[in-house]
Amino acid sequence: MSDRENRQFRPLPVPNVELAGLFGARQDAICNSTAATLLDRCVEAGMIKAIDVGQTSPGIVIPLQAWSGSTQMFWDSDLGKSVETIAYSLYRRPNPELEARADAIIDMYEKLQQEDGYLNAWFQRVQPGRRWTNLRDHHELYCAGHLIEAAVAYYQATGKRKLLDIMSRFADYMITVFGHGEGQLRGYCGHEEVELALVKLARVTGEKKYLDLAKYFIDERGQEPHFFTDEAIRDSRDPKNFVQKTYEYSQSHLPVRDQTKVVGHAVRAMYLYSGMADIATEYNDDTLTAALETLWDDLTTKQMYVTGGIGPAASNEGFTDYYDLPNESAYAETCASVGLVFWANRMLGRGPNRRYADIMEVALYNGAMAGLSQDGKTFFYENPLESAGKHHRWTWHHCPCCPPNIARLLASVGSYMYAAADNEIAVHLYGESKARVPLAGGTTVQLSQTTHYPWDGAIRFDVSTDRAARFVLSLRIPEWAKGATLAVNGASIDLATVTIDGYARIEREWQAGDVVDLALPLIPRTLFANPKVRQDAGRAALMRGPLVYCVETTDNGRDLNGISLSSDPATAKTTEIAALEGAVALDVAVTRETADWGADLYRTAPPKSTSSTARFVPYHLWDNREPGEMLVWVRADQMQRGA
Repeated sequence: MSDRENRQFRPLPVPNVELAGLFGARQDAICNSTAATLLDRCVEAGMIKAIDVGQTSPGIVIPLQAWSGSTQMFWDSDLGKSVETIAYSLYRRPNPELEARADAIIDMYEKLQQEDGYLNAWFQRVQPGRRWTNLRDHHELYCAGHLIEAAVAYYQATGKRKLLDIMSRFADYMITVFGHGEGQLRGYCGHEEVELALVKLARVTGEKKYLDLAKYFIDERGQEPHFFTDEAIRDSRDPKNFVQKTYEYSQSHLPVRDQTKVVGHAVRAMYLYSGMADIATEYNDDTLTAALETLWDDLTTKQMYVTGGIGPAASNEGFTDYYDLPNESAYAETCASVGLVFWANRMLGRGPNRRYADIMEVALYNGAMAGLSQDGKTFFYENPLESAGKHHRWTWHHCPCCPPNIARLLASVGSYMYAAADNEIAVHLYGESKARVPLAGGTTVQLSQTTHYPWDGAIRFDVSTDRAARFVLSLRIPEWAKGATLAVNGASIDLATVTIDGYARIEREWQAGDVVDLALPLIPRTLFANPKVRQDAGRAALMRGPLVYCVETTDNGRDLNGISLSSDPATAKTTEIAALEGAVALDVAVTRETADWGADLYRTAPPKSTSSTARFVPYHLWDNREPGEMLVWVRADQMQRGA
């Protein structure tokens, strides 16, 4: 393996990146509304009472569901993600009142924590005798993982260590509970998450023992004799009697290195693969990387929506058959696209590669960001690609995992844009921002990115260093960016000679005042689905840059399925929509069926069509104006598809 392949790229801490532009606007909405909204709704649900030892235990607030879990059972995770969101919002905009509310929650967790380090509201306050008895269903380690991530974020944003120390004690206790030693549990969580959280904890504390525990959970998963079977027998449960009736649901049907098909619950899968990718980076583990590459291809070539949405079925909140991608009934949970962003970002840990970063960008802008309204107050749980006008955002959800998940992603998105190795800076995502990047040898580089991306493809980097330094700046050239150009200090660079794995790799002695100009042509384009995706036969989707576009009733009237593309959208007129914060819309030539059908249900003659123009808007912004129909895949039966 070459030195290049042994590189270890780690994302920048959130405080190292300041954002403006589109992502900055989303973060402002989170600061203005979402962070407090999440906490308010957690309070309304009873979550604070559940962790407050000064109050009588609320008992079971929400009836247990048929699958023997409950929303209440993982309230710790919702509070954790909410505190994590608050942490990131405090870095962007100090808010003493909100910080005090978060501090009060942390104080409650400190009082709740047991002497041995254990911490879980449900198993301390509702079922205290059931600790570690049903890891398959009961989310104990999952909840711990989200609280760990909150602890790391809160420490980085505020400098306060209390929650970090609390969760470090819990992690230290976990190390004594799990393993192959005498009296230890040879187990892991049914809902993966703690693995990637432990990596974050290790990176912020410098303690390798947390990496080792994450690696143990990953290595142990799916081994025989199967832990979940043995656990059920010990607990006097029928090991075959659980809701999904298959270990594929939790990706524990095989050891992780033997898995070749993405199966089961979509969010669980993404969190597992994220943890695997982190461990592959930290341990330079080629066996994990090879397995992940196989799984990546399986997902992105057979099971992913054009939006980066994944998991078409509500029945298992996950995957079904290859090429089964229905549009109107698409589940495509917001959390799943958030998880895909997590996984893609971590696949970049062993070096920049466009195949991962391009998908990360699509999933972020479309599948994930659709989940939060412009004002930051309402949310999508499911993300269909077609709506008859009845699908709208929630103010909350009986299973409120998605609202804080999309909020924490967007509030921390700066750390997904940039990554650093010893002597290389990789820019994975573009957007108005300033990044402070520490490199080996004590050099600190500041990159100032000036751009209106994704609305405009002109991107400028101003480089500032505390001293002249030789390092590599790697810039992603998206696969769709045909005709991209690059220049350093006004001198053109031949992209063909410097591009490796889809990144333009510029190695030179950098000095303060150096300027890099990158131009990415944002030409609207049509995408057609594999013919095996029967729901998209005869239809096309429109994209411009990383953005998937759709038509809505508010721009085009009703009966959107009567619209058919009639020309190449590359010639579409662009218009800024003030009601969508200046988002770029596409006005595209189409034909449209006329409304002269009459009362007949069926006729022998097809409907008549007339030439028209349809307005397409970015998919992630749909349902932010008047309610109505929405459609991503429009008919393309009059387009010339080529050979």
